[in-house]
Amino acid sequence: MKFEEAMKGLEEIVKKLESGETTLDESMELFEKGVSLSRVCQKLLSEAQFKVTKLISESETEVDFNTENA
Repeated sequence: MKFEEAMKGLEEIVKKLESGETTLDESMELFEKGVSLSRVCQKLLSEAQFKVTKLISESETEVDFNTENA
């Protein structure tokens, strides 16, 4: 699955949950699917960050991906 596909799926789930038109069971299923898609996104982002870091380290340029203090 591509990152954009997972994000689109997450956006659709959020819209459905925010509508308030789903049953509790449907909401739980959507939530579980959302958590799974969120993990896919995080994994893909981590992989992309690793690749970029590796490419940059090969060119001896330093990049700080720590966005917590930005």
